[in-house]
Amino acid sequence: MNIADLFPLQHILIDEVYQSRKRVLEVLAGLLADDQLGGKNSTHIYEILIERERLGCTAIGHGIAIPHGRDSETLRPRGALIRLTDGIDFGAPDNQPVNLIIGFIVPEDCPEAHLMLLGSLAQHLSNSDDREAIMQAQSPERVRNLVIEWLHDSPTTEDA
Repeated sequence: MNIADLFPLQHILIDEVYQSRKRVLEVLAGLLADDQLGGKNSTHIYEILIERERLGCTAIGHGIAIPHGRDSETLRPRGALIRLTDGIDFGAPDNQPVNLIIGFIVPEDCPEAHLMLLGSLAQHLSNSDDREAIMQAQSPERVRNLVIEWLHDSPTTEDA
């Protein structure tokens, strides 16, 4: 997997204002669907993300959520990131509002890529210095570079 291609710059929105988890997931689905070959629409991606949320909240605490899913029609892993100016209720286990949402969708037949992405992101986002760096980044380019660096550091990324 080419990590730089996973999070295209146009898939990173910072200092956004949304009022609900539903709206954030709609925007996230649109970002994840925008470059899908074969005309995948955002409604389908949104349904995948909602179904995953029904299984269990993807908020991991510290103001972060990682909505994700697998899809049989998705051709390659894709990611998107939304950073909000004001947090929203995402049902986080620590009851903190979420203001950083990192989402991705991977092909159904790539469970190893799915787990690698989740694990690597969760590891870095559990580190207060990494959280602070991404929350203080002043541009989508800087945010993207941080995420790429984190995923590149993962020992399993090279094999996925």
